[in-house]
Amino acid sequence: MRYVGKVYRPPSEAHSYILQATIGCSWNHCTYCDMYQDKPVFRVRPVQETLEDIDRAAAEHGGHIDKVFVADGDALVMPMDLWEPILRRLRERLPRLRQVSAYAMATNLLAKTPGELARLRSLGLTLLYIGPESGDDEVMKRIAKGSTFAEHVEAAGKAHDANMALSAIFLLGAGGIERSEAHAQGSAALATAMDPTYLAALTLTVVPGTPLATLESTGRFTLPEVEGLLRELRTFVELARPTRALFRTNHASNYLPIGGHLPEDRTRIMATIDRALAGDIPLRPAAHRGL
Repeated sequence: MRYVGKVYRPPSEAHSYILQATIGCSWNHCTYCDMYQDKPVFRVRPVQETLEDIDRAAAEHGGHIDKVFVADGDALVMPMDLWEPILRRLRERLPRLRQVSAYAMATNLLAKTPGELARLRSLGLTLLYIGPESGDDEVMKRIAKGSTFAEHVEAAGKAHDANMALSAIFLLGAGGIERSEAHAQGSAALATAMDPTYLAALTLTVVPGTPLATLESTGRFTLPEVEGLLRELRTFVELARPTRALFRTNHASNYLPIGGHLPEDRTRIMATIDRALAGDIPLRPAAHRGL
């Protein structure tokens, strides 16, 4: 398949066909992120190229593809007249297809009308990954997330109304030492209010060359130590109240990979975190962590 630059996808899309219908991220201002710096100018790939890629994937692997992740950073931003032919072609050419997913931002979810979201769902777009990273408005402002707590709740409501599954992603350490507790508590509150089907916690890595790295180098941001990050995770798990969410910390950035359902596995997950804090469970070595 044709890919431009580095291509990222969620851990749960490891066995999906990655369809790069957009190049880069339409926002690309988050202070911690360098994922799309090799593609600084966002663009939508010509739809004919995307359809050709689908045809090629179908010819080579169509009998095996059951999941498709539409890349890059926030493909939901594409207008309807591009989404519709893409989703129709996927459905036509991939007989085993059961899921189409994409990253989304609150802003581009809010930009779609309820009717447009319902139409996308009817054509097969079933899952959206959205990363508030924090539920603390001050932290979201500092990391230049581009949306507020309230806007993420509204966006999640629109996804629910369209019967789309939602995967919400939060970032341990995003508040630094200064706002660690406010970040953890706010994130739990936002996870509760968004009520996603899937819920994930990643751990911040300060990447050289990012605005956050500049803040760190000048003493204006300090990432919590591992113990502080685990305490954020514990607070998040203790306070988050989704109706029923599959919770994972299986991303390579995390020191402690755990999983289960919230709320029913809360006690077990918190006990595991407590054992890790006590030193009874080995953590992932820093050298083995990745983005």
